[in-house]
Amino acid sequence: MTLADASAVVTTAVPDIVPTGIAGLDVVLDGGFTRNRLYLVDGIPGSGKTTLAMQFLMEGARRGETVLYVTLSETATELHEAAASHGWSLDGVHIHELQPMGDQLDPQELQTMFHPSEVELAETTGRILQQVERLNPQRVVFDSLAEIRLLAGSTLRFRRQIMALKQYFDGRKSTVLLLDDRQGVENGLPVHTIVNGSIELDQLRPEYGGDRRRLRITKHRARTFRGGNHDYVIATGGLVVYPRLVAAHFRRNGANSSVTSDLPQLDALLGGGLDRGTSTLLVGGAGTGKSSLAAHFVMAACRRGERAAMFLFDESERALITRSRGIGLDLESQIDDGNILVQSIDPAELSPGEFIHAIRNAVEEHEASVIVIDSLNGFFNAMPEEHFVMIQLHELLAYLGQLGVISLLINAQQGLIGQMATTLDVSYLADTVILFRYFESHGEVRQALSVLKKRTGAHERTIREMRISSAGIDIGEPLTNFRGILTGVPVEAGPDAGPVEK
Repeated sequence: MTLADASAVVTTAVPDIVPTGIAGLDVVLDGGFTRNRLYLVDGIPGSGKTTLAMQFLMEGARRGETVLYVTLSETATELHEAAASHGWSLDGVHIHELQPMGDQLDPQELQTMFHPSEVELAETTGRILQQVERLNPQRVVFDSLAEIRLLAGSTLRFRRQIMALKQYFDGRKSTVLLLDDRQGVENGLPVHTIVNGSIELDQLRPEYGGDRRRLRITKHRARTFRGGNHDYVIATGGLVVYPRLVAAHFRRNGANSSVTSDLPQLDALLGGGLDRGTSTLLVGGAGTGKSSLAAHFVMAACRRGERAAMFLFDESERALITRSRGIGLDLESQIDDGNILVQSIDPAELSPGEFIHAIRNAVEEHEASVIVIDSLNGFFNAMPEEHFVMIQLHELLAYLGQLGVISLLINAQQGLIGQMATTLDVSYLADTVILFRYFESHGEVRQALSVLKKRTGAHERTIREMRISSAGIDIGEPLTNFRGILTGVPVEAGPDAGPVEK
């Protein structure tokens, strides 16, 4: 056997993909569902199962396919009302309603010698198959399996019924979604082993703020997919899925170059400026100038002809513009020109996936080369019940680094003077750390900054005074006649004391 023959033997056919109609879900599923297969979508009530199913069918109708929605738990009127709330029309979607409520309320119909599983299940299945035979649909949704489970009466009979449906639809070349309610059931275990794929919809209920939803692909037979939890929201217009960020999927070639801040003294302190693809942590007490310096870096990027994005947890866009105007930075004109993207974040409504998606949009669509997160305190406080937020932040910084973006992270320490405490230990994530401090001199409260860390090269180890006025930011000469500035309790050594010992 030749090498070419061997390659032909091991090569498998690429499966035919069925897009779901939800862009983010298609990314998670590596393109969508496999055509002519059976899939399970389970979740608690209100998690968006019906909305997902309608988007799946409408996508098929848009592509000219015949689609069928078999509803056993909702009326056709309710489905049309749900679609209208999203601004949709279900034209082209065939709805088969199986709710003989009139018969069920007839006392004559309640008198029977047979168990419902012996009569109603067979009758219900027969009516469904009649519609399938008549329409020959390419996409089918069953909503929901809870009704079939109750009619079956036993786990064995229910499993056999699902197996029979799978074999039937396999011969008819249909892609089928089975919707199931996870509450009060054994998590749909009899179904999970039968279907080709499974999507779990989950809903978190924080003690404060809106509900947060996430999904997980628990099975996708013979296909690759993006594992883990993926945040999603139910907005007007349907489900919006935010795939979990994997920084390893983004690669960038070439060495990182340095950019200047337009402040020679600051560039000297930083050893030439900030390197592209690195993250910088600006840490210090409230009012020490962290946000002002970040705004200055953003304006410097605009002067280079680049774009930037600022994500604000602690102040509004109007407050940012007013504060920046007071120190000689005209952010407003740059925002109006589209060079700076500013987004104020509502902490009570934020999910990690939604926030990361906003940053990705700023980088990939807005082409921002500088990203500011103001502040990390607001970011972490917005998600007190989310686990592994630090890992998600690490993944985000790695992603930005792969694309050569400069990240500026602002972290406010507790306290104003004296020893200050840091509630968030994120310094190990950043490539560069700039520390801001107050100090007193000749009866005035002044500000100073120093670079404590820079992974990508050498930096100046002095402490320089930073002055903020209506003319802008000015970085002074190294402070050589003070001791203890970084401790927050500086002592003036006097003009004749000479340089401080290192």
